Amino acid sequence: MELDVNKLRAVWSDLQRRRRCAKNGHMLLSYRDLKDEKNIGVSPASVLARERKQDVITRFRTHDTDTGSPEVQIAVLSERIGELTDHFKSHQKDHASRRGLLMMVSKRRRLLDYLKTYDSERYKDVIQKLGIRK
Repeated sequence: MELDVNKLRAVWSDLQRRRRCAKNGHMLLSYRDLKDEKNIGVSPASVLARERKQDVITRFRTHDTDTGSPEVQIAVLSERIGELTDHFKSHQKDHASRRGLLMMVSKRRRLLDYLKTYDSERYKDVIQKLGIRK
């Protein structure tokens, strides 16, 4: 199987970045290990995440080309918050991701406050659709 050079470079640069971030000088992979790897491509998990995000956007959009209204942003954040909450059930010590979760919860809270201030009907609709206790 012939590897795409651009894909190989992208994966290699990602590995180099990870290597720089690794603690205590642990090597993740060498270039030879990467060359021998046959299955380099888009992971099925990322395809599923993209499809789920698109599904959330279509459910909460206000018109056909809407991707950035507060309703859509709140729904996408709620989806990601749910995924991270499940992640923490098996990875309790992942404090870096926990910080990201707290930032997402704060951003969702601010968006909900904005929506409540300027259009309470839309706010109530989003709360009811998402099942957020409020």
